[in-house]
Amino acid sequence: MTAFLHTLRDLLADLSAGHSRDPLPERWARLLAALVGSYPADASTLMVAHDDGLQPVAVLGLDDEVRGRRFALDAHPRLAAIAAHPGVCRFPLDSTLPDPFDGLLDDASSHVHDCMGVALRDGDRLLGMLTLDALTPGCLAAIDDDELLAAAGLMATCLRLAQQLSDTRSRLNQALDQTFDHDAPRHSEPAWHSPAMRQLDESLALVAPTDMSVLLHGETGVGKERLARRVHALSSRRKGPLVRVNCAALPEALIESELFGHRRGAFSGAVRDHRGHFAMAHEGTLMLDEIGELPLTMQPKLLRVLQEGEIQPLGSETPQRVNVRVIAVTNRALDQEVAAGRFRKDLYHRLSVFPLRVPPLCERRDDVLLLAGGFLEDNRIRLGVANLRLEPEAERALLAWHWPGNIRELEHTLGRAALRAFGERPRDTRHARRDAVVRIATHHLELPSSEAPIPRPADANVVTSTEAAPSMPLREAVEAFQRQHIARALDTHDGNWAATARALRTDSGNLHRLAKRLGLKH
Repeated sequence: MTAFLHTLRDLLADLSAGHSRDPLPERWARLLAALVGSYPADASTLMVAHDDGLQPVAVLGLDDEVRGRRFALDAHPRLAAIAAHPGVCRFPLDSTLPDPFDGLLDDASSHVHDCMGVALRDGDRLLGMLTLDALTPGCLAAIDDDELLAAAGLMATCLRLAQQLSDTRSRLNQALDQTFDHDAPRHSEPAWHSPAMRQLDESLALVAPTDMSVLLHGETGVGKERLARRVHALSSRRKGPLVRVNCAALPEALIESELFGHRRGAFSGAVRDHRGHFAMAHEGTLMLDEIGELPLTMQPKLLRVLQEGEIQPLGSETPQRVNVRVIAVTNRALDQEVAAGRFRKDLYHRLSVFPLRVPPLCERRDDVLLLAGGFLEDNRIRLGVANLRLEPEAERALLAWHWPGNIRELEHTLGRAALRAFGERPRDTRHARRDAVVRIATHHLELPSSEAPIPRPADANVVTSTEAAPSMPLREAVEAFQRQHIARALDTHDGNWAATARALRTDSGNLHRLAKRLGLKH
């Protein structure tokens, strides 16, 4: 207990001073270890409350991927019971309630046999939760309830102070802390391990409370739309609408009407007034997704709206004031598009007042297991099983792969793997989902070896190295390379030809024609 009090004192001093020597997740981990490290528990967690349930911020005896999971109270009856209990909640050894950590404590996928927890509160408001689990029945009985309650009260003070500090920083438009924003919706974002994402989170929290235009750019599948939604949720406009427009999906003849609206009779087929996306986003945020696809002919009109803050619907003689914060999203290098003459320089600078690059997953491998934890929990709910866990070799395979499709590829890989692992269970046990712990092994992931080339459809003309066919004529070698390069890009973008064309920085029509000539498309 003495070590806990010393660690707590240091943490409270850091929070009171508004600074810290270490990131907040490391401090929570040290505090949890100081409190329960001497207890006979096989696993323990410190969780923080969010609108959608509980998010672990520190764990002991569990894989780090657990910090990426979100535990909804309505899906986990033991956590709901702890949240409702006024003191230390102990469960009978023969309790039939499923434990959220069943199958996650050891390699044998054993079920938890002893479980207890205490809610961390600020008055009647749930701030978080402390949980302890053990595989040996009765081994938690010796823990003193009064001591644990006293420590839990001090932990609640830490959480409350961290929240108050975050409120102050939000009002000063400074970087928000990793824990909460009091007035904004609470987000179940894990505290990232990678420096790249920590820096991005700090920049995002810095710009979110302002009205600056934000340009989110990065590869396909890195989570740009999720970050755009977070900017809106952390802004002063969060009570207003968030309107998303996919610029690539707008028919060119209707783009102006879709963005700025029209009056009845403005053109053939305009049988009624139509509010455009800018009007819909008034007092809120407009997310212009795939902004690099906006035709050059429309770019001056968008620029005028951004400069003057007013729109003029087609068929209307009166301009209309709009108060809109714009977040532009793209997987293109817009500065290169400007240099190539495909995007207006003045519009680019208007949109990129505060540019944010979203790093690809290969630059943030430390976050792979955190992201995996969230996807595992989603699939656990979808399959209706007690738990999904990764075998150690499967974790190593996830960390070794370079993820050309980024977070989207990771999500789909784990979704398929969970289904394959579930399907391998004996048929006579598949109906017993409630107590099932499904283990995902390496072969369920079906990831190519990091050293081996990515498998492609069998094709006699595909060349994987210059040594494979040294006597091949130059034209055939070039076509073979093109065929392989396009196939790789197509696989990365899940067969989406438009996304593949953007990634290869070529015209979509030209890509289709080349693919037909190369035999990749019929």
